[in-house]
Amino acid sequence: MANPDLKKLNLLMEAYAKQIVAQAKQNLEKDKKGGGNLYNSLSYDLIVENGVFLLSFFMEDYGKYVDKGVRGLTSTYPETEKALSKFQYGSGTGPRGGLRKGITKWVNKKKFQFRDKKGRFMSYNDMTFLITRSIWNKGLRANTFFTRPLTSALKKLGDEFLESFILEIEKQTVFGQKN
Repeated sequence: MANPDLKKLNLLMEAYAKQIVAQAKQNLEKDKKGGGNLYNSLSYDLIVENGVFLLSFFMEDYGKYVDKGVRGLTSTYPETEKALSKFQYGSGTGPRGGLRKGITKWVNKKKFQFRDKKGRFMSYNDMTFLITRSIWNKGLRANTFFTRPLTSALKKLGDEFLESFILEIEKQTVFGQKN
């Protein structure tokens, strides 16, 4: 049996990849996490060689933490547990002091300050400490901005991919057509 012409399958995979990236970006915008580096970094690459499809998705490294969430030490968000996050603060897998460095950079960039009980502005170091402690204990809520469109597309893709593949094989074996 000759190899089927995979043009339609390629178009189908391309359409699904575009749809997944577009929905992920839409989810980031809806959750007010869009417009930044993560949003701009979302992309894909589709390679077809010898009838094998290799679809890769790309995003900033921290996108996996936003998508899956990070469990805290004393409590966690139910969404993070449902997303089965393997990430947890204090696990020793990340760089030491990375959270504090990131929060310090963020606080200095935003240039806002909390007030203490007496109404005085807090220092950036004090704010970094409070925010870091809160995140360390509570964790980060899973956003699933990428997981949602990927799983829904995979459910739809299976049937359409199989149907398209069968049609391509039928054209070549039964009718002898070439696209």
